[in-house]
Amino acid sequence: MSAAALDVARAVVAQTRHAPARVALLGTGTVGSAVLARLAAWQGNSLGQRLQLVHVANSRKSASDRSGLAPAEAAQRLALAPQRSSLETIDAALKGEGARVVIDATASELVAERHAHWLQQGIHVVTACKIGQGTSLSRWRSIRTAAAIGSAGYGDSATVGAGLPLLRSLRELQAGGDRIHAIAGVLSGSLAWLFNHYDGMRPFSALVRQARDAGYTEPDPRDDLSGEDVRRKLLILARSAGVELDACDVEVTSLVPPELAILSREALDAALPALDAPLRDRYASAYKRHEKLRFIARLQDGVARVGLESLPADHPLAGGAGTDNRVAIWSDRYSSQPLVIQGPGAGAEVTAAGLLDDALRLSHR
Repeated sequence: MSAAALDVARAVVAQTRHAPARVALLGTGTVGSAVLARLAAWQGNSLGQRLQLVHVANSRKSASDRSGLAPAEAAQRLALAPQRSSLETIDAALKGEGARVVIDATASELVAERHAHWLQQGIHVVTACKIGQGTSLSRWRSIRTAAAIGSAGYGDSATVGAGLPLLRSLRELQAGGDRIHAIAGVLSGSLAWLFNHYDGMRPFSALVRQARDAGYTEPDPRDDLSGEDVRRKLLILARSAGVELDACDVEVTSLVPPELAILSREALDAALPALDAPLRDRYASAYKRHEKLRFIARLQDGVARVGLESLPADHPLAGGAGTDNRVAIWSDRYSSQPLVIQGPGAGAEVTAAGLLDDALRLSHR
């Protein structure tokens, strides 16, 4: 057999051995739509041959095709689908040759509750949802146990930092014998944007409205300003660093005053100026000391807290721009000067890329 023919034969064998991973995408909102767009752009190249979309669902409907769904047509297929969405149909939809992957692009408690079940069935789970690992300690333990004892893996790089190598760095440092002493960082892309742009002159409430209208915050900006999203991210980081905290162990200082917290979403907009005076005072105090305001999550000596801080201008966490996340890690090898990881911490495209990176890695490990 000629060398060329032998190469062809080897390629055929390799292709047979590595059938495309069968993928179920849950969630077709901003991030889910970006996943579909990325999959569609891969059609016809080697990456597109490694993942086969067979199921897509949102909270209302689902569509399945065991021979494959064209990513570019998946949203239309879903809109026309008569099948109501049900988590019970996913196992059957994924049956077939090759690896199986669930991509969770939802913010659903019910979906997060199924993560451990899918792992136990040998189905890889890739998620951007923080509810699975960033809420109850018992759920986090069940997910980690299922991933450790089974054949399936758990891809969580998109849960903190939108795919930045934060969790991977923590795990690889520890795998190399390093000990993590402290973690601190700007973990919210929306709060990063707000405090990178706030100059004490323009009302903070106007900046919040601008960020909301641009899609940088949740539709209800209190979801960001309360610090609850950052709490979940810090829990995920802490647990990955070997500190098994529960949610109540994290002290959160919210930016939302009590009079705003009790309002309906419809009444919130008119009341946002209640934020202005407290933030203006905090900014003025920091400015006098030549410092910058940053919303920081900290873990040190087993103590975790989240809130607004005034940092020296040369502090490792005082830099950044736009929606950048910026995280500092102190360990045995990074004791006097921390390891700093920085990059976009929000955005559908970078989050979708992180999800699919994990899907490719797990399905062909």
